[in-house]
Amino acid sequence: MKTKIMILPCSGIGKAYGEIGRQAVYEAVDNRPDISDTVCLGRLMIEDHELKDSLKNGLIITVDGCARDCAKKIVESIGEQANSSFRVIEVFKDHRDLKPAGILELGDAGFQLAHILAERVVSEIDRLSEEENKC
Repeated sequence: MKTKIMILPCSGIGKAYGEIGRQAVYEAVDNRPDISDTVCLGRLMIEDHELKDSLKNGLIITVDGCARDCAKKIVESIGEQANSSFRVIEVFKDHRDLKPAGILELGDAGFQLAHILAERVVSEIDRLSEEENKC
């Protein structure tokens, strides 16, 4: 694989689902450090040309805390498309019994949601990597 798959989580600071998304991305990247990486989404907002260049023709996964899809929209605003997108709220819908404790402290349930999402992201990293290696 030429470049790493970039995973961009939403910046939902102060929002439990934003924190769950970020924690899931950190776990996913830790599980696939040779083929994936993450950066702060805010770098795209400040016209970080180095980051924009690294995303050109690369593989991108976005992880959004809510249906507003801010991460996905920010990627689109620089003329790129996410190869895959995830929403924390969709994972929560599948696991309504796992309610985060709060914003500053997710609690066990919040971290369980993050882990479930991380597993889905890792599966997608593997799928995209396989596809890329076939080319």
